Order: sequence, then C-alpha cells, then structure tokens
Amino acid sequence: MGFNCGIVGLPNVGKSTLFNALTATAAAQAANYPFCTIEPNVGRVSVPDERLDQLAAIASSAKIIPTQLEFVDIAGLVRGAAKGEGLGNQFLAHIREVDAIIHVLRCFEDGDITHVEGSVDPIRDAETVETELMLADLDSLEKRLANTQKKAKAGDKESQELLTVMEPAIAALQAGKPARTLIPTLDAEGLKQLRLLQLVTAKPVLYVANVAEGEAATGNALSAKVAAKAKAEGTESVIIAAAIEAEVAVLESAEEKKEFLSALGLEEPGLNRIIRAGYRCLNLLTFFTVGPKEARAWTVRRGAAAPEAAGAIHSDFERGFIRAETIAFGDYVTCKGESGAREAGKLRQEGKEYTVADGDVFHFKFNV
Repeated sequence: MGFNCGIVGLPNVGKSTLFNALTATAAAQAANYPFCTIEPNVGRVSVPDERLDQLAAIASSAKIIPTQLEFVDIAGLVRGAAKGEGLGNQFLAHIREVDAIIHVLRCFEDGDITHVEGSVDPIRDAETVETELMLADLDSLEKRLANTQKKAKAGDKESQELLTVMEPAIAALQAGKPARTLIPTLDAEGLKQLRLLQLVTAKPVLYVANVAEGEAATGNALSAKVAAKAKAEGTESVIIAAAIEAEVAVLESAEEKKEFLSALGLEEPGLNRIIRAGYRCLNLLTFFTVGPKEARAWTVRRGAAAPEAAGAIHSDFERGFIRAETIAFGDYVTCKGESGAREAGKLRQEGKEYTVADGDVFHFKFNV
C-alpha cells in the first residue's frame, strides 16, 4: 500500500532543498530561480520508529525494515497558475495524484534569494497557493456539473450520489473555502463521493515553516503565525531550517549528525518531525511483523480491520484471512517476545472484525 505527500509552495521557499534532504539525494535541483523543478521528483523515505529497533533486538532479527512514505517534489506555483501562469495546470495535475499536501512556507529573510511576491509573508503565500488550488478545483467541478446534472435527471444513480457532494463543494469553493471544510458534514458515503471528485483542496495539509538556521530550535514571529493558522484549521505545522536539513543529510555517521544538531540546540532532524506529522496527517498507523529473519513495520489506515492489514503484506493474506495472532507492542516488550507473551496470556487470537491498533505485532494465519 503506497502513501504519498506532495511538497508544494511558491518558488524559492525551500521546497527542493527540503526534498533533497528528505531523500538525501540531489535528485531535485535546488536553484535560485522559479521552476527549476521541471518534472515532479519522487523519493521514498523511512518513517522513524524506535519501537522497531526494540522489537528487532528482542527477536534477534537479522534485518530491520521500516515502513516508508513517498514524497513528490512539485514545481513552485505562482499567482495565476490555475489559469496557466508559470507552469500552471501541468503541476496541478501532479498534486491531484498525492494523498496529502506538505505546504512549505518561507519564514526567513535573505536578500540573496528572491521572492516572487517581492517580500516575505507566509500567510499571504499560503493564501496565494490555496486560492490557485481552489480555482483549479472549481474549474474542474464546473466543467463536469452540467453533464452530471443531466445524467442525474435521467435517473443515473451514480450521478445523483455525486451531485450530493459536488454541489456543496462548488458552493464552498465559490465562497473561498477549500473542499476539506465539507468533511465534518459528510457521512461515509459522502466521504466516498468526495474522494471520487479528486479535489486538491479536499486533501489534508501539513504546513512546514522554513526558518533561518539560527531559528531552527525556537522558530520566529513568522513561524508563529503559521502555527496559529494551522491550529485554526485543525492541522499541524512543523518548524525546520531546510538549509540545516540539507547539511545533516550529507553527514555520514549518526554520531556526526547528533553532534551537529546538538550544537544547534536540536534533538533530532526536523525531517523526522515532518515524516511523523505526514503520517498523522494521512491518518495512518503502524503494525509490525517480527521474526528471526526480519523485523518489519507496515502501514495501514487508522480504523482498518485485521484483513486489510494482512492485505498490506500480500493480497493472498487478505483474501484467505483466517485469524491474526496479536500481541500489543508493550506486551511484546514486557514479556520479552512471542513465547513470553504466549505464556503470560498476552497473545490474542483476533478475527476479521478486529480493528488494528497502533503498534500491534501480528502473525497472520491464512488459507488460499
């Protein structure tokens, strides 16, 4: 199961620098001019999780395989992108394909790095990009509306169901509100219809405030404004200094990285916080499989039943699901492994209706 986050923002806010650091490559060219990212760059990164190391140590696993997220670096949007300005809809199409959006906002002053709007204002920048995305969504819906209404009047059930969400979405966008503001008002069927519309502004958003190197530990007045905006929208923000993250990414040893960060008053790379926040933004959780060959983390959506988790490993596991031998992470550690958990009565036999909990250690039984 793949999950991905698209990195968006205006040109020259640090998107490509952040992407390079995330993937520890120079795949995305970071340069001081707009549109240096001509094609979306894709990189997969491991989700930091100390629990996996603990499990592997207890089971003496030969390999450790963390779960991963995919990041897509998308070229900078500019005012008028929805009407084709800059590189326009070419990149709006790429954003439609991601599961969540990481919106990088410039919160640092630097006379050597130009700003397309002429000044640094992260809230204005956020509104600029959001407006372009809303205009693109509105254009997409208005082009489909007449045909959908015609089919609905003719008795087409799918079109009738789609209209129950399409029309409120158009009204919200026309009022200057992103489509995600509809989510609290929708039932399960409504959420399904909203997903079918593939609206960019229906996707969850994580704000990343990119500050100067000396402000990475504390943030600044601009990043505080970003945090307030995120809180008001019920989402998260993360403070990073993309320049620091780029430097950390090229250091070879973990000890070097730790010393470098410590000197700056940081406990861990900001990228770790972005990855974890992106994971939460996508409403995901982690479960584990553990054995002598490997300890492995897997990703599944929060609220998933045991067979869906089994399917994250292999479709046959889901198709032929019988039961899941389950140990909570804490019990696995306390009992020092599977045999200890079994003896203590902490190994449970869970069926198809079981809802996966974060940290579950599974052994799936199946038959195909």
